[in-house]
Amino acid sequence: QVQLVESGGGLVQAGGSLRLSCAASGRTFSMYAMGWFRQAPGKEREFVATISWSGGSTSYADSVKGRFTISRDNAKNAVYLQMNSLKPEDTAVYYCAADRRTHSGSYARDYDYWGQGTQVTVSS
Repeated sequence: QVQLVESGGGLVQAGGSLRLSCAASGRTFSMYAMGWFRQAPGKEREFVATISWSGGSTSYADSVKGRFTISRDNAKNAVYLQMNSLKPEDTAVYYCAADRRTHSGSYARDYDYWGQGTQVTVSS
C-alpha cells in the first residue's frame, strides 16, 4: 500500500509560480511511476504530467508543456510539480497518483493510488 499526501497549493496571481509536493509512504515508492492530475469544477479529471520510477522519463500534457516540471526524490519518498507562468485556466484541485508499474501514461485508470488533492487557484 502507498499513501499519498499533497501539499503546496494556494492562491497565486497569473504569471506566478507554485511548487506542489507529494509525500508518499511505503518502501516500494521508488519502484512506481508517479503522476499529477487535476480537476477543475464541472470538468473531468485530466492528466498533467508523469515521471518514471527512476525519474529518467517524463511526459506532459500539451497545456502545461514548457511551464510545468515534474521531478522526484526517491530518497525522500517525494514527487514534485513545479508550476511556472500560471494561468487562470490552471485553477483546479491537483492530485498526486502512483502506478505500480515503473512507467505510466496519461490515463487515470492506470494509477493505483491517489492522494486527497490540493487546491490551486490562479487569479487574473
